[in-house]
Amino acid sequence: MDWIAGPYGIWVLFVIAFVESSFFPIPPDVFLIAMCISAPTRAFKYAAVCSCGSVLGGAFGYGLGFWFMDSLGHQIIGWYGLEDKFATVQQLYQRYDIWAVGAAGFTPLPYKLFTITAGAFHLNFPTFVLVSLLSRSARFFLVAAFIWKFGEPVKRYIDKYFNILSIVFIVLLIGGFLLIKLLL
Repeated sequence: MDWIAGPYGIWVLFVIAFVESSFFPIPPDVFLIAMCISAPTRAFKYAAVCSCGSVLGGAFGYGLGFWFMDSLGHQIIGWYGLEDKFATVQQLYQRYDIWAVGAAGFTPLPYKLFTITAGAFHLNFPTFVLVSLLSRSARFFLVAAFIWKFGEPVKRYIDKYFNILSIVFIVLLIGGFLLIKLLL
C-alpha cells in the first residue's frame, strides 16, 4: 500500500488506464481502488488521473480502429476472442450510435472493443471523446466517492480479508468476462 500511494503509483494508474482502454485486459478499477484505499483523501485526484488515462487510451484505441483496423484492430479483438462480437457492436452503433460507447465506458462491457470499433466505423470523434469522458469519469469517480466516504472501514475489512477477497475478485473477473462473452 505504501508503494501504491507513493510518487510512482499515480503514473502506473495512468498507464494502466490508458492501455486498458485500447488493448490491455486488466481493468484499472483494481489499481484505482487500492490507491484510493491507501490514501482516501486523494481518491478524487486518483479518479481524475484514471479518467484522463482511460479517455486518452480510448482515443488511441479509436485511432487504431480508424487507421489500422485491418492490420492491428482485428488482431487485438482476436486476442480476446471477440471476433464474433464485431458485428454485434456494429449493430449496437447502428441502433444506439455513440451511446453504445457510453454504456461500455460505464459498465463492465469490454471498453477496448468499443473504442477500436468506434474508430473502425468512423463515429464522430469529438462526440466519442465527450461520451467517453462522461462515462469513464462517472465510473471512476463513483468508486472514489464510495471509498472517500467509507474509506477506513473498507480498508480495515480489506486488510482483514485480503486473501479471500483476492480469490473472489479473480473468480468474479473471469466470470464477468465469460458472461460478457456469452451476452454479446
